[in-house]
Amino acid sequence: MTTGDNVSSARPRLAAKARLQADRVSGDPVLLYPEGAVRLNRTAVAVVRLCDGRRTVGEIVAELGGRYAASAEALAADVSEVLGRLHNSGLLHRQPGACWETDGDRPAAPAFAGLRPLNLLAELTYRCPLHCPYCSNPTEYPTAREELSTAEWAGIFRQAAELGVFHLHLSGGEPLVRTDLPDLIRAAHAAGLYTNLITSGVGLTRNRARRLRTAGLDSVQISLQSDRAPLADRVAGAAAHERKLAAARLCRELGWPLTLNVVLHRDNIDRAGSVIALAEDLGAERLELAHTQFYGWAFRNRAALLPTRAQVEEAGLVVAAARPRLRGRMQVVYVPADYYGDRPKPCMNGWGQRHVTVNPVGDVLPCPTATAIRGLLFENVRQRPLRWIWEESDAFNRFRGTAWMPEPCRSCERREIDFGGCRCQAALLTGDAANTDPVCALSPHRAALAAETTVVPPRLALEMAAWQHRTEPG
Repeated sequence: MTTGDNVSSARPRLAAKARLQADRVSGDPVLLYPEGAVRLNRTAVAVVRLCDGRRTVGEIVAELGGRYAASAEALAADVSEVLGRLHNSGLLHRQPGACWETDGDRPAAPAFAGLRPLNLLAELTYRCPLHCPYCSNPTEYPTAREELSTAEWAGIFRQAAELGVFHLHLSGGEPLVRTDLPDLIRAAHAAGLYTNLITSGVGLTRNRARRLRTAGLDSVQISLQSDRAPLADRVAGAAAHERKLAAARLCRELGWPLTLNVVLHRDNIDRAGSVIALAEDLGAERLELAHTQFYGWAFRNRAALLPTRAQVEEAGLVVAAARPRLRGRMQVVYVPADYYGDRPKPCMNGWGQRHVTVNPVGDVLPCPTATAIRGLLFENVRQRPLRWIWEESDAFNRFRGTAWMPEPCRSCERREIDFGGCRCQAALLTGDAANTDPVCALSPHRAALAAETTVVPPRLALEMAAWQHRTEPG
């Protein structure tokens, strides 16, 4: 145990966003937080339960010494390791003057064996008051079918929990459009799911926020378009920026863990440093700076949104410089730009491995943008149980594992790391979802990606993109 002034006298306290509960599948203890889950061994559970803000580290070690037949040095090392992992995952309330050295920034590692979903994205509606040109929602909405009812969603939450899902992300469109949102959160809470509201913040009044808090909402993620109102409102297609800032401050006032998300594109990427400063000022625990993922409306508008390579490289340097300064106060997540990469990101940590999306009318998808793959049939929860869809449906099994892979993926040593990349990206850029993602430098379809990097002047770009999004049907 090291660094800081007399760390043994520090009084570690578990962060408010963390929740200890049993895994419904295995019965093992897990620690849930907005971005993930950590499986705990017996020692870690004992340490976590003693992190109450009253006991010092020294007192925790002494108390454990009365329970386990181990030397004080061994116990101190174990406690230091657990605290270090919790610290790096942002699961400890920050203690000025005290930190725990571990292996760099490596967080506490989840270990969930077998094929099971851990996350459910519930797209409650595609309705939204904003008109962002990078929206990944489908350009053709299933308007002929009604949105799932409160009771139908509650049944889905129960089925998801029985499958082993930990996290429920309530999204859209704009989920606040649903007047039954408090009832949905209560149903999710009753099912034992950790709930995260993904919202623009527009419509999050004090009264509504208190109702959601009372219902059991665990955390909130608010999207911003930039750090200043003129650009942010132009991107959103509505005067929303000041309302978003008010919503973020309200979330912090009510004690919610707050994540801010900013989608980067050509017109706002040069503001990355100012966006980081704004997130600090708002007291966010986590900031996601994610380059536009080109699906849905974003794919239609990709020529207008794509930044230059120089912009991408500069943004990466800005983030790299900010992270050490903010360590322990705010986590800065940077999602690289696919179109300038040479290795693909894993598709949802593997197609049909850990993630389920249910769209507003009940179609169940292996990833939020899977409808981009033409010819793939997606089952609906109104006709099939969620477990059957997860285990048996063609859509979930089509690209599971590695047997479906063509060369060069089939022989690649990274085939179980990146799983051949994004199936939707392969479909959109090459016409076949079974092809190697063109982001990979080894892909025989790399030329399809290179053709996308021709850009138009920045000032014209955003106006054109916003106009397209507002006027195209859907």
